[in-house]
Amino acid sequence: MAREELTQLTGNGNGGPCGEEDCPNVYRTASGSIVIQGGLSQAFTPPAGEGLVEIPEEVLREAVRALGW
Repeated sequence: MAREELTQLTGNGNGGPCGEEDCPNVYRTASGSIVIQGGLSQAFTPPAGEGLVEIPEEVLREAVRALGW
């Protein structure tokens, strides 16, 4: 899936701290699932096929506002 196929919920002028593509962001897929972009976290070892990312709280709050939750 290409980034262009996703709806960017954060970092696009919705009031968040960063609008650059390399900043933490939250995206929504066409099927309605959520994709998170953030820094890799070493908090614990996730199961095979999964990964951990860290994003600032403000980015998550911005995504919730964009979704109208």
